[in-house]
Amino acid sequence: MGTLKTPSRFLCREPTEISVIRWCSAVGQVGFGYLYRNRKISKGSQSLVVKRRSYTEERNGEDSITSGRNSEDEEQRKGLLLGTERDNSGSVIGFQLIPHSDVMETQDNIAIGKEELSEDIERGEEASTKVTYSVVFVTSEAAPYSKTGGLGDVCGSLPVALATRGHRVMVVSPRYLDGGPSDKKFANAVEVDQRSKIYCFGGVHEVTFFHEYRAGVDWVFVDHPSYHRPGTPYGDIFGAFGDNQFRFNLLCHAACEAPLVLPLGGFTYGEKCVFLANDWHAALVPVLLAAKYRPYGVYKDARSILVIHNLAHQGVEAAATYEYLGLPPEWYKALEWVFPTWARTHALDTGEAVNVLKGAIVTADRILTVSQGYSSEITTPEGGYGLHELLSSRKAVLNGITNGIDINEWNPSSDEHIASHYSVNDLSGKVQCKIALQKELGLPIRPECPLIGFIGRLDYQKGVDIILSAIPELMQEDVQFIMLGSGEKQYEDWMRNLESVYREKFRGWVGFNVPVSHRITAGCDILTMPSRFEPCGLNQLYAMRYGTIPVVHSTGGLRDTVKHFNPYAEEPSGEGTGWTFSPLSRENLIAALKLAIGTYIEHNSSWEGLVKRGMERESSWDRAAIQYEQVFEWAFTDPPYAG
Repeated sequence: MGTLKTPSRFLCREPTEISVIRWCSAVGQVGFGYLYRNRKISKGSQSLVVKRRSYTEERNGEDSITSGRNSEDEEQRKGLLLGTERDNSGSVIGFQLIPHSDVMETQDNIAIGKEELSEDIERGEEASTKVTYSVVFVTSEAAPYSKTGGLGDVCGSLPVALATRGHRVMVVSPRYLDGGPSDKKFANAVEVDQRSKIYCFGGVHEVTFFHEYRAGVDWVFVDHPSYHRPGTPYGDIFGAFGDNQFRFNLLCHAACEAPLVLPLGGFTYGEKCVFLANDWHAALVPVLLAAKYRPYGVYKDARSILVIHNLAHQGVEAAATYEYLGLPPEWYKALEWVFPTWARTHALDTGEAVNVLKGAIVTADRILTVSQGYSSEITTPEGGYGLHELLSSRKAVLNGITNGIDINEWNPSSDEHIASHYSVNDLSGKVQCKIALQKELGLPIRPECPLIGFIGRLDYQKGVDIILSAIPELMQEDVQFIMLGSGEKQYEDWMRNLESVYREKFRGWVGFNVPVSHRITAGCDILTMPSRFEPCGLNQLYAMRYGTIPVVHSTGGLRDTVKHFNPYAEEPSGEGTGWTFSPLSRENLIAALKLAIGTYIEHNSSWEGLVKRGMERESSWDRAAIQYEQVFEWAFTDPPYAG
């Protein structure tokens, strides 16, 4: 197999001697200064021309890691040119080093390499822990302390799974206080006698840390007045908070300080850590490691992994805000973003901005998405949101790992929220859950009637408009339909109207309620998810765990996790765990739901096979944790990003 070219990402403007002195002076006043005051800056660290070293080591018996990697000699032989990466509008979104020739062959090799890496992850599922790491999650939310969606679930469960496997794990997240009952979630977190001063946004900001050791994990909460306000972590009834860039910039700086200064369990995590930066809120962490710490000999042995849960949100702000981020001026190109002409607000708008997520894509040592399907989709113009070319240039270090679920919280044999417990060996309790749900919501009690459910945000991404447009035709069938969620007002009003029109068949619960979501998952026969894109999706995993059959649009993590039903397979009850459809349309959704309804009514043995295969599917975080360990190993195989 041909060698795989790992492209470098960008070249920074070379700094003047004065700018370096000013930067050293500013950083020395705050943060990690005490760690490097007696260190000498190496010659290599003074040159801020960014270089990405290739793999040069050959490791016996580890072809799966070194296969397809570029050799340093090969790069020197062919020579490299600096080329710009542009989106479809011609806007520059990044830079890469490309060979003089064989460009198309290089891109093919990258794709082949990524495919092999994905296979290696799957083959690693049965491996035991080889090496333990100090792992630092940086996230804007972590259940049960804070949660608005799947990000909170992942950062609340995956750290526990990794700690169970022997790793030392820290989760760094804000300490959100709103003066309400939710503040009690932080009751067991104790203030650490350590404060950090962070230079950003034109001043020095002091943060404190709170710590709770639970389930083998160090839960660290960054405390600052900007996190103390009503609403969600991101906004309130009036919209997103105007200072979110500052709030999450502060989180990233504090997260980089925490392993160095917090004596958790009697000693710090130290510099040899692997940082997992989750979404744009934590995306400044890889940039800080490269720009603020490594030039002074700090975190030279650390690695960073960017975990993309939703590429649609990138942390884009005006270019003028760069000076507030606490980064040296010569690193502006890493975050530089130019909006296409059609997206600019007026004729004099230059479209210049900073994109925090782009900076992480440039500087992270590895990139992960929350499903393998989504890792491919984000390299396409349709799914890349302007970053597809930059992500394509990093395919060699881009992989997807499907999320797991908390199998203790989501367990039909012990769930405290449902009316009756059941298991794959005794499904009688599921019928009782259905009857109880119909009674609770005021629907006619008809256990034989197919009951369809939807749980999720009421917005365009989730395909709610497709569902609502399909309801009139579906209501002509002998079915009942339940929707739970909140979001755009037009969809909330639409749900209320449909309930008044179809009193005997439709119920819409505006808002979100955790116990009710459990009862809908257990009581429904079918769960539909016609999402336009879905990085992973968790509700389909919950549904299968509870014997509820998913009918989903074939995209991202939905395509990865739901196996389309084949009634003609050799097995007596067929094969598959649900129905998938594509392309997304009202007609295709209706057709797939009618297939599911017909199978439920007319083919009991096939339906029971679907239910049992879904309940038996392995969805725990244990498998995902093993796959993350493989990526940790790959991250430490390559030298860290250096500027």
